[in-house]
Amino acid sequence: MINFDDFTKLDLRIGKIIEADFHPDADKLLLLKVDIGDKQIQLVAGIKEFYTPSELPGKKVVVLTNLEPRKIRGCESEGMVLVAKDEDSLGLIVPEKDIAVASKIS
Repeated sequence: MINFDDFTKLDLRIGKIIEADFHPDADKLLLLKVDIGDKQIQLVAGIKEFYTPSELPGKKVVVLTNLEPRKIRGCESEGMVLVAKDEDSLGLIVPEKDIAVASKIS
């Protein structure tokens, strides 16, 4: 269990996918360029099995924006896009309404 103070450390925001491309060195990963308001960040996402790069630009998604950057298969990821996954499927977490980029999730 985490306490409420730990939860408040997470900076979850609405981002808009600007570009999506295949990862040059991985079968299950895509590279996403996401607008989070004050800047654009690159995310490495394990969603290639469920999404093609052409269907992602323009989608608004929930992004963990203050995750420490790390290299994943040689490409830097500056956050994490949130998804829901079960045994057979995966779906991006998206806002129900058309809400502004950079809106904070609370």
